[in-house]
Amino acid sequence: MKPFKVENVTFGDGNLAFILGPCVVENEQHALYMAQEINDICRHVGVQFVYKSSFDKANRSSIESFRGGGMEFGLEILAKVKEEIGVPVITDVHESWQVEKVAEVADMIQIPAFLCRQTDLLVASAKTGKAVNVKKGQFLAPWDAKNIVEKLQQAGSEKILLTERGASFGYNNLVVDMRSFPVMRSFGVPVVFDVTHSLQLPGGLGKATGGQAEYIEHFARAGVACGVDAVFMEVHDNPKIAPSDGPNQLPLSRLEKLLRKLKAIHELVNEN
Repeated sequence: MKPFKVENVTFGDGNLAFILGPCVVENEQHALYMAQEINDICRHVGVQFVYKSSFDKANRSSIESFRGGGMEFGLEILAKVKEEIGVPVITDVHESWQVEKVAEVADMIQIPAFLCRQTDLLVASAKTGKAVNVKKGQFLAPWDAKNIVEKLQQAGSEKILLTERGASFGYNNLVVDMRSFPVMRSFGVPVVFDVTHSLQLPGGLGKATGGQAEYIEHFARAGVACGVDAVFMEVHDNPKIAPSDGPNQLPLSRLEKLLRKLKAIHELVNEN
């Protein structure tokens, strides 16, 4: 596996990196607060992270659901996070025309799970030269993700991440197949475990997605023990009032304790 760096964050090469932040960009004050708090915690623990937040949640359950303030609004705030807090940022793209604009701000580009097979979107993202993180669709087997890697590589991408975020398991439920981590790592790219989205209950609240945040620590520990290269978790200071994905976001108050445990597990797994 060929490791790569995004600013000061190393993916692969025996490192355990993190992708952390609130689900959606709510406002400038909240984004700067969350980025500073997460950055302080990661410094105390001694781990590297990329700040994640979406400018648009294009696949919400209901037309009534909050989507975000839009691309211009979100990118302006993410640019301030980079400048003022000094951390790299990642955000989603949903259509090919968005990629070039997003790449002007984001250090990494993320492809949502439902769009992981959209060739034009993958190719456009690869051509920016930025690292590309692809969420494996809930409908894909882990071995099918090799086609995603090949599409990106043929378009010139050398910085690729594959993310496991659970597979559809009947109605309104997901399950994580732990075999997916070694299978996808065998493609020669670092693998991320999206813990919080794996605990979603899609459409479980009728017009919104439910979640089981009480199991975040259990899932995270299991994924790191399986040898993932990075852990993705959406984090919020008050998930009860979060406008998107509140039921499955990790409360900020639980982050530092969990990161310390994950760091210890990773060190144990990687002992010679």
